Amino acid sequence: MRLKDKVAVITGGAGGMGLSTVQRFLAEGARVVIADFNALTGAQALADAGQAGFGDSARFIRTDVAQEADVAAAVAYAVQEFGRLDIIFNNAGVGGAIGPVWEMEEAEWDYTFAVLVKGVFFGIKHATRVFRAQGEGGAIINTASVAGLSGGCGPLAYSAAKASVVNLSRAAAVQLAPDRIRVNAICPGFILSGLTQPMQKSVTEAGQFLDRLQPWPRHGDGADIAGTALFLASEDSGFITGEAIIVDGGLTALGPDLWNRYGTPREDTMSKTRINRGTTGEGHSTRHLNP
Repeated sequence: MRLKDKVAVITGGAGGMGLSTVQRFLAEGARVVIADFNALTGAQALADAGQAGFGDSARFIRTDVAQEADVAAAVAYAVQEFGRLDIIFNNAGVGGAIGPVWEMEEAEWDYTFAVLVKGVFFGIKHATRVFRAQGEGGAIINTASVAGLSGGCGPLAYSAAKASVVNLSRAAAVQLAPDRIRVNAICPGFILSGLTQPMQKSVTEAGQFLDRLQPWPRHGDGADIAGTALFLASEDSGFITGEAIIVDGGLTALGPDLWNRYGTPREDTMSKTRINRGTTGEGHSTRHLNP
């Protein structure tokens, strides 16, 4: 088992890519704190871990990653319950603000960056404090996105936030290397999850739509990200830091122009603004604009 006796905190661990990573890490011998905003899915994730025989190795703590005290508490909880910390996967995310930049509200922008960027910063900060105190290094993994690598692969605010995560990961890797703390980002392409499944589509319909978005003949799923996170958390990647690992089925190799090639007509994207709150359990909101 590649993570035997390791302790990990996984934010956004109650659904989607995070849940798949929780399950993979547990199977590889890790003890895991599931940190998620949604208490209902968190309780289910914990129950599922128990049914799979990992009840003694899993814990749940409700966490709003936009609140520093919550992230600090999740890290402290891992140390309290399992005696140490070796890995943090700053994975929690939302779609955030969607719509034309000239109509975007400050609060919508701030919400997007609070979850997607500040949440990663808080995770790096508080995990690093524990890693340095332990004196044995550690692994930090951050969820970025292919949207952070170009201007045509995601909503504007989301793309800007994910670009920040990529460079935050690189800068932190340089600063923390003397302490043998590795920092890497994962840049998923289209992964079927609650974040990428449109409200009007079933899981099957959403999967069939995503199948067409990259050269590889299927969409990604949580297991694809979990496998990459396992590699970055393990000693197999012991000389890898400051990297943004792309997991996208060849999407960026294709050179996406998704809004024109596969996406919603521009007229529709410019006619309303939305806030996508992911799988937090809080509702999405839409504000229709005047022509």
